Amino acid sequence: MSEIQRRKRPTMVDVARVAGVALRTVSRVVNEDPTVGAELAERVHAAIAELDYAPDERARELRRGASGIIGAAVRNLSDGHPVLGAIDLASREHKMTVLAMSTDDDERRERATVMSMCGRRVDGIIVEPIGSAHQYLEPEIESGMPIVAFDRPAGGVATDTVLADNALAMGMAYRHLTLHGHRRIAYIGDHDRIYTGGERAAAFRACTTANGNPVDGMVHTGEIEPGRIAEALATVLGGDQPATALIAGNRQTTVEVLRQIGANATRLAMVGFDDFALADLLRPGVTVIAQDSATIGRTAVELLLARSADPTRPVRTVTVPVSLIPRGSGELAPE
Repeated sequence: MSEIQRRKRPTMVDVARVAGVALRTVSRVVNEDPTVGAELAERVHAAIAELDYAPDERARELRRGASGIIGAAVRNLSDGHPVLGAIDLASREHKMTVLAMSTDDDERRERATVMSMCGRRVDGIIVEPIGSAHQYLEPEIESGMPIVAFDRPAGGVATDTVLADNALAMGMAYRHLTLHGHRRIAYIGDHDRIYTGGERAAAFRACTTANGNPVDGMVHTGEIEPGRIAEALATVLGGDQPATALIAGNRQTTVEVLRQIGANATRLAMVGFDDFALADLLRPGVTVIAQDSATIGRTAVELLLARSADPTRPVRTVTVPVSLIPRGSGELAPE
């Protein structure tokens, strides 16, 4: 390699010269044209490796009319997000990059975040909706922007959606506790304005009524913050007939409940929604209803790519099964 080649960034012209092929052939190989013969493709790849050539992604985007980027707007980035991890993995398998932003459970921030992604010319957006009104997305959808909602549907617009079966999940959790002898079962969960919070609270009430168990004072929904959780626990665990078991409506609620009850964790049976790190290391281990985050993330990416390939296809809602993982906390008998 000459001194000039070492000083400047190699180009496709350099690759074509070293490979002994036409410039157009290099372009076809770089853009993964399957019609290029194996022998020619091998020579081009060998020249790329020799020169340490890196394609200009901005130029490739202009040629393809696409950015190669998927936007992902999720509730919270700071605590880790299993579905986002699955979206990232599935996107990389399709040679795409994820631009992730947090909405912090704020409707105005959600709108600003999603519209910012639209302005960045992403190839599609996967969103974990917070608000109940998403009509602001209608012009973007009509212009061809693929949008997929997960965990809860977008309100007021037709988008492909990936959901967990919340009613089935609550039924599994409730039945599990009743099989271990519990009749006074309480629920502490997310705010009703959040789709999953409302769905799970409604399913809990239905389970309680169907089993002939008390509902009054047993359902507590709202913001997930220490003061509110402490107040809910004081209510369900106080009095002459305290709850003997608890269903926590999501991962954040489960963790906050564990912080609040401390050593009393060995006396209160509990089933949490969503698995979380260290749940199996606590004593007792935390019994949970686990969502299949890998399937949810992969399905969201597949629906987005399918919508991109065919914008006129019927809108789909995919419901992903859940599973109950018994670890000890949900198997404690009433005292």
